[in-house]
Amino acid sequence: MPIFGWDGLKKLGRREQTPNTEAGTGPATKCDNCGELLIKKTLEENMGVCPHCDHHHRMGAWERINLTIDEGTFVEHDADLASKDVINFRAVKSYQQTLEKARKTSKLLSVMVTGNGLLHGHKVALGVTDPNFAAGSMGSVLGEKFSRLAEYAIAEKAPMIIFSGSGGGARMQEGLYSLMQMAKTSAAVAKLREAGVPYIVVCSCFTMAGVWASWAAIGDICVAEPKCLIGFTGARVIKTTINCELPEGFQTSEFVLEHGQIDMIVHRHDMRDTLGNILNVIQGPVCKEKA
Repeated sequence: MPIFGWDGLKKLGRREQTPNTEAGTGPATKCDNCGELLIKKTLEENMGVCPHCDHHHRMGAWERINLTIDEGTFVEHDADLASKDVINFRAVKSYQQTLEKARKTSKLLSVMVTGNGLLHGHKVALGVTDPNFAAGSMGSVLGEKFSRLAEYAIAEKAPMIIFSGSGGGARMQEGLYSLMQMAKTSAAVAKLREAGVPYIVVCSCFTMAGVWASWAAIGDICVAEPKCLIGFTGARVIKTTINCELPEGFQTSEFVLEHGQIDMIVHRHDMRDTLGNILNVIQGPVCKEKA
């Protein structure tokens, strides 16, 4: 099973690609955190985690799905849903130009991929936001896909797991259509709870703004990767507004864990097995003959 795709890293566009002709091992990239030169194969084999500083690089939606779901079991939902310029937004760039760039960068029609599959034999409803699509920002399509996935989870009594790679918050180019998704997704989570369907959130870097203020912060179980940024307003804006120094590690997953906003921090290498163990506790182990 392919556990990581290099294409997802190349799409980010922030890391410099350098040919490593002397070593004869092909293209390389610099770690965002420590600046070490990383060989493509090394990063692939290590699931996008820097072997020098343990920095978790951002991951595309399909890379995350391949890393999480049992091989060959994922069925995508609502693949044809796409955002539209409903308010004719204009700024330096039109919204349509922003969408075209996001689709080219991520190779997705919208920011979230949803579907169902098996995770260690457990049937789950899975959604993943892609940081390569307009910084993972939330628009009306994300809210619609999220709500439809929740309806599926309720109908199938399947735990719903959402991976957040959303640093862009509510997408301003859709105005109130985007802001109302905070209420829409929160209402969908309330329906999950009424139906007794477990809802698990996994935060990766970044999980911010309207996403954190709605569906990302209200999981029955909230998990995060190490050292990812989690919060509402960015630290720089807060510091400027209140004109004082912020605590060390402010808005990192370690900080929000210490302050009770998430339940656990899990290394990417251990995430799939940890989620499987959580499902075993909630639902009981899956009989291998039926898996």
